Amino acid sequence: MESLHKKILEEGKALSGNVLKVDSFLNHQVDPDLMFEMGTYFKKYFENHGVTKIFTIESSGIAPSVMTAMQMNIPMVILKKQTSKILSNDFYQTTVHSFTKGHDYELTLAKKYINEADRILIIDDFLANGEAALGAIRLVEDAGAEVAGIGIVIEKSFQPGYKILKDKGYDLYSLARIAKLGDNIIEFAD
Repeated sequence: MESLHKKILEEGKALSGNVLKVDSFLNHQVDPDLMFEMGTYFKKYFENHGVTKIFTIESSGIAPSVMTAMQMNIPMVILKKQTSKILSNDFYQTTVHSFTKGHDYELTLAKKYINEADRILIIDDFLANGEAALGAIRLVEDAGAEVAGIGIVIEKSFQPGYKILKDKGYDLYSLARIAKLGDNIIEFAD
């Protein structure tokens, strides 16, 4: 996605060989026009996958997910990173390790928002080691539903997440694939 590549190069900041800061348009301040365009790309790729709902993990995946859901005219569900005090015991939960934050969190889904007939599109902001996506997959599959595909805004191709998910047979579509990060270095994969 050319406009996303351009935005990453203009406003993104490689803080290290593993960290790309994109807070000016994706995960602190949001560029709504860019999010809408992302939704268009995700819709076009996944529109024939029989998707019934879109799932995302709070919070940076919400903007591209809601734009995709609007364009596909289907519901979007936010997977919570901790158990809410207002949720009953009627939920699915799995532990996910965040390499970025350096700790584990509980990913939570209320059972009323999924059923066995659902075909879920998971959308997330970043793919690195695949832990977040695998956690979302576990919740979907624990409910007896099916993962129709996984949409990623920015994939760090030099980390193992893409290969792990592809080797498990998931249909994965990334809008931007980063081949290399370094001190002020951002290189895209072909």
